[in-house]
Amino acid sequence: MAKATVVLYPGAGTGCDHSSLVAAERRLGSSAYVERRDFPYRRQGRTAPDRAPKLMASVRDDLVEFARRRGPVVMGGRSMGGRMTTMVAADVDGAGPVARLAGLVLICYPLHPPKQPEKLRVEHLPDISVPCLFISGTRDPFGTPEELETWTATIPAPVEHLWIEGARHDLKGHDAAIADAIAEFVDGT
Repeated sequence: MAKATVVLYPGAGTGCDHSSLVAAERRLGSSAYVERRDFPYRRQGRTAPDRAPKLMASVRDDLVEFARRRGPVVMGGRSMGGRMTTMVAADVDGAGPVARLAGLVLICYPLHPPKQPEKLRVEHLPDISVPCLFISGTRDPFGTPEELETWTATIPAPVEHLWIEGARHDLKGHDAAIADAIAEFVDGT
């Protein structure tokens, strides 16, 4: 069986060297090809993210690079990075299905901006057709467990949740648990 390719993106304010992404790569070891990728604005030294169409195009460009590999593709990331991969998986950009996409790994999914629960980022969730792993803190201001479970129930594919008790959006100090959950999920794809 061919190894999976796991493509992980950081949140808006960090780079692909974020400790949880590095921990996931180390934990997966030689069992998968792991690609931690920055968005173009980070590679250009800017701190403000580009708009969603440009971010999704960047994900699509990265996927083209891995198309030669065999095996399943799992993509995702932290916060904004995870959100962009869900949008690509749901074909929000209209570029078509992702070849061999087997799952999404979503760390701290930003369901809505802090203190703005009316500004939901959920319209594309029912168009996701692959299994998803959501890893979040129970005190994340970007979405409570109840909010996230309500909206992930609209995904017509299997959804797993890992709740880290008392943790906020940064999930600081929980890299090992995050990495273990991702490895188990990837091994099951």
